[in-house]
Amino acid sequence: MALKARLQREWRFMRGLNRTLARVKSIASASPNLICDDLQAAVEQWRERPAMTFEGRTVTYAELDAIANRFAHWGKGLGLRRGQTVALFMPNRLEYFAIWYGLSKIGVVTALINSQLTGAPLAHCLTISGAGHVIVDSETSPEFEATRPLLEKPLQQWVLGPAEGDQHDLPRALKSCSQLPPDRGVREDMTARDTALYIFTSGTTGLPKAARITHVRAQLYMRGFAGATGARPTDRIYVALPLYHATGGLCALGAAFLNGGSVVLRRKFSASHFWGDVTDEACTMFVYIGELCRYLVNQPPVDDETRHKVRLAFGNGLRPDIWPTMKQRFRIPEILEFYGATEGNVSMFNFDGREGAIGRVPKWLRKRFNVRLVQFDVETEQPIRGPDGLCLACGPGQVGECIGQIGGDARSEYAGYVDKAASEKKILHDVFERGDAWFATGDLMRTDSDGYFYFVDRVGDTYRWKGENVSTNEVAERLLAAAGVLEASVYGVEVPGADGRAGMAGLVVGPDFEISRFGEHVARELPPYAQPLFVRILPAIETTGTFKVRKMDLVAEGYDPARVRGLLYFHDPKKGYVKVTKGLHEKLAAGLVKL
Repeated sequence: MALKARLQREWRFMRGLNRTLARVKSIASASPNLICDDLQAAVEQWRERPAMTFEGRTVTYAELDAIANRFAHWGKGLGLRRGQTVALFMPNRLEYFAIWYGLSKIGVVTALINSQLTGAPLAHCLTISGAGHVIVDSETSPEFEATRPLLEKPLQQWVLGPAEGDQHDLPRALKSCSQLPPDRGVREDMTARDTALYIFTSGTTGLPKAARITHVRAQLYMRGFAGATGARPTDRIYVALPLYHATGGLCALGAAFLNGGSVVLRRKFSASHFWGDVTDEACTMFVYIGELCRYLVNQPPVDDETRHKVRLAFGNGLRPDIWPTMKQRFRIPEILEFYGATEGNVSMFNFDGREGAIGRVPKWLRKRFNVRLVQFDVETEQPIRGPDGLCLACGPGQVGECIGQIGGDARSEYAGYVDKAASEKKILHDVFERGDAWFATGDLMRTDSDGYFYFVDRVGDTYRWKGENVSTNEVAERLLAAAGVLEASVYGVEVPGADGRAGMAGLVVGPDFEISRFGEHVARELPPYAQPLFVRILPAIETTGTFKVRKMDLVAEGYDPARVRGLLYFHDPKKGYVKVTKGLHEKLAAGLVKL
């Protein structure tokens, strides 16, 4: 039986791998074939099939393409040229994908701005994108207006909704734009190496960075998942993840659109409505991040959670403790976990469903993958090198940093960030031989003897919460602007029943500090996922001999009032920051408090 199970796993692995490689093997960086050409070919093949459903409205491939073409001609009418940038600052809606797809037809880059950003981080992202125009809707326009004074240069604001003052009415402008595809001559001489999108990532420190998503990188995402998922024209994929991230905006859409399938798009995820939506819309797949799955598991049982037609769930971050529950309780036949770095060149799939693994590289296929693990010193946050100056490879069970060899082919090239200095910081040189170069993912992993990879933690000061990477330095900088805050140390702490780490801040404060005013500042200056869930007041913040803040003791003490001296607060969603009592701590430890 053991041999039979192993042979079945190997067969599933090879089936998934071959299916994926078949979709991406023809991709070339120097090719004139762009991501919009792939999508246009899909439109021509499945013109009358339903492409997307959003809030009761369904559009066909032809109708979605016509919307995109209007945006392409709108950009042409503004005089936008290839290589210039338009910022897209909106939540999920029907037009979202059509906007960047249409602009790519005229060679214009779209910067996908996180719709939860506010204040300085939002201004930073808009500034580094280099955009001269920003597209918003009625939900995000007020946030943009509030951020205007912080911008280094003015942006023309185009509103998909009621326009006021100097705002531009986008629906009105689009009415005069053609629904026919623009002439391909406008992107003549472009290759797949040119930039298609900017997707923003927090990185390991500082403000968000703009990752360059070239046309070839977008093709790898979209074609790769079209193959890996084995999607068919009859599939309907439920997407409740934000389209400004690669998982929802490229991976899920590619699986559907490049196979003739349909996307059922939601404005945002709702755990209580999830299975009802999936069942009512007859969805056969959905895309997830780990937190989404935990929310579903924590919901009380409903009839629809087993009456659905889902045959595959795919995504990243599904933790081992809830993996079997997801599959068995919700009767999901197959789960496809993957790993990928938005700005990097490393990607892996767990094709055969080994619980807890993020991907696999068998020994007999190592030469076909550019991924390796190197021994890592978590104190210095640097790879460990031997006497010869080269890095040391990890063996099975040994934790190390995941790296990807940089090469000239489409699958191994590294586009990096808009900031060239930030890009160079992610490159390791002279790793296994003199002159080689590898992309450092910043993720710690381990492998087993079968070649499965398991995620361990992030390197440095970034923690993950609510599906977002949170930079502790960025949060600390915003907290220091609050009245009465003298010093701030931010870190992540584990909370039972929750994926990732919740934010906690240790503050040194002056006599004018008030926790209620501090809460108002936090709500105003930080997006929800970056707001500290816990706050403790410290007499001083310890530093190392090199003046780095010591966080290990703070993390170990956590939010236990029995271990923490001084005032300790928890952010109640209704009351704001309240004191952590023994009773509240017990409820938190038992997972009885909604976060």
